[in-house]
Amino acid sequence: MNLSNQVIKVGIAQMDVVKEPNTIRTSGLGSCVGVVLYDESKKIAGLVHVMLPDSSLGKTDTINEAKFADTGIKGLIDMLKLEGVQPFRLKAKIAGGAQMFRFTTDKDSMRIGPRNVEAVKTELKKFGIPIVAEDTGGNSGRTIEFNPTTCMLNIRTVNQGVSEI
Repeated sequence: MNLSNQVIKVGIAQMDVVKEPNTIRTSGLGSCVGVVLYDESKKIAGLVHVMLPDSSLGKTDTINEAKFADTGIKGLIDMLKLEGVQPFRLKAKIAGGAQMFRFTTDKDSMRIGPRNVEAVKTELKKFGIPIVAEDTGGNSGRTIEFNPTTCMLNIRTVNQGVSEI
């Protein structure tokens, strides 16, 4: 049997779902957070590339739900439910949330990376989804790729190499 796998790419403020043998990847995770939700038994995973912590920060009438932690995680859960996943089976792995620039102010609005991580954790807790592993913070960008067959998250961090969680 020839299983040719594809890499499904998720852009900034986007989300998608993948089944084995395919993998799912996003790059450009600076202050953004990549949230992977997966069902180990069904070998299905979803990824949302969260840019901002809260949809109340939106400046337009129409909202891109994948852009925000509060709407993106719920939207991804809904997408996974359409694929037959039961939410109580979901687990999470997260990466990103770096503080990409140094600021001379302590203003909370400048801490986008850490605020994104906090918001993602709050949403996952609200839905009862455990975080199995994370690689967050620091000041380097990341590219992540999740394999639903092995449930491993491959992380390439700028100037720091590759790790798996």
